[in-house]
Amino acid sequence: MHKICNCGHTMNMKLRTVIYSGKVEIDNVPIYSCSSCSRSEVLPEVKPDLTGLIGQLGEEPAKQTLLFNELNEWADLLVEACSNRRTPDLTAVQQIIDERIDSLLELLLLAGSVGDEAWRSEIEKRLSQLSRFTMHT
Repeated sequence: MHKICNCGHTMNMKLRTVIYSGKVEIDNVPIYSCSSCSRSEVLPEVKPDLTGLIGQLGEEPAKQTLLFNELNEWADLLVEACSNRRTPDLTAVQQIIDERIDSLLELLLLAGSVGDEAWRSEIEKRLSQLSRFTMHT
């Protein structure tokens, strides 16, 4: 997955570690990076969840390491897509997205049938995260 940088070169998506406040390592954050001008940009689909997480950590967070893919469906899909390649293939990502949406919809039906509103809410949140997707080629 890639997009065009402001400098005109290609930015490739990679899973990186974001350091917050010098104390918190947030692993597996999808970031576009330009090898030409060194510009980096968080994948737009995950940015709201990353900023929300940082907001929850506060100004004086404890030293810790977090796996962003455990908190964000997009990051989790990209970790899966990157398991065989350093940079995910767009076709593989689309296939994983389709499979994950089908799986989540089945779980949503199950959660509704057993009346588990907390589970249903979590599944809806994951589906909402996936709905932010815009195809960058």
